[in-house]
Amino acid sequence: MTTINKFKWFWAWEDEKEEAWLGKMAREGWHLKKLGFPGKYKFESGEPRKDHYRMDFMADRKNYQNYLQLFQDAGWEHLGKLGGWQYFRTMENGNEAPEIYTDTDSKIQKYQRLFSYLTIFFPVLFVFATRPVVETSWLANVYEIGKFFMGLLLGIWAYTIVMILSRIKQLKNK
Repeated sequence: MTTINKFKWFWAWEDEKEEAWLGKMAREGWHLKKLGFPGKYKFESGEPRKDHYRMDFMADRKNYQNYLQLFQDAGWEHLGKLGGWQYFRTMENGNEAPEIYTDTDSKIQKYQRLFSYLTIFFPVLFVFATRPVVETSWLANVYEIGKFFMGLLLGIWAYTIVMILSRIKQLKNK
C-alpha cells in the first residue's frame, strides 16, 4: 500500500479548516493513517471516499476510555491524538455531514477546555522567558538564545489564547 507524508500547518482555532482538508484528501483517495509532529500527517492510498473527519480537544486522562467508547458507539473511528486533540473519522451516511457537536454550547465548551489547557502553562512560559540571565555563567549566551526562543513561544502562545477567546466569542454571537 502506498503512503505519503504531508506537512500542513493549522492553528488551534482552525480545526474546521483542518477537518475539511482531511475530508478533501479522502475524496482524492488519501486516508489519514497517522499523526506525527504538529502539522505532519501520514496518508495511505485507497479508494476515494466521502469520509468526514472531526476533531475534539480532550486532555482528561481519567475518563479517556469512556470518552473514546462514547465516540465509537456513535460510529466514529478514533484515528489518534496529538497533544489533547483527538482525531475521529466516519463514513458519509446520507446527505448531511455528521457532527460531533450539534449545538453551539458544546462547541464553546471544546474551545473552553483548550483555553484552560493553554492558560495553565502560560505562567510557566512567562517565568522562563522573563527570568534574568546571570552574566557570570559560562552558559549566559546559550541561555540568552534560549530565552529569546522562549519569548517567541510566549508570544505565539499568547496570540493563540487571544484567538481561542475570539473563536469562543464568535460562537456565542451566532
